[in-house]
Amino acid sequence: MAHDLHDTLQLLRFELSYLEQGGYTRDRELLGTESPFRGTFACLNFGNPVQSHACRECLLFQFVPDDKKNEDFPCHHIPLSESGETVAQLLARKDSDGMAKALEYWLRGTIARLEATLQRSAQP
Repeated sequence: MAHDLHDTLQLLRFELSYLEQGGYTRDRELLGTESPFRGTFACLNFGNPVQSHACRECLLFQFVPDDKKNEDFPCHHIPLSESGETVAQLLARKDSDGMAKALEYWLRGTIARLEATLQRSAQP
């Protein structure tokens, strides 16, 4: 479990850094890509037009609610806020500012929770 936790933390930290550096804004402006996660290395199928990897293999899949695991893009159904707002809902509303805020909130909170778990597991 510790290895997966380290990998997950590394992925989430990358996503947060990418967000903070304006990566999603650049993607939207340059590539027309609206989707967080799928437009970065967080996605196992990034740059793979065949999409040969199953979403269940992705480190983000653990955050997807059970009833959304069979969606085309399960990562778009991760609840990002206390109200349960998701990437899918924000994309449907074309709310880029709300997306950035909700995504940052979720990334920071999830990173903090996972770091705390890692610290607890390292204590004797």
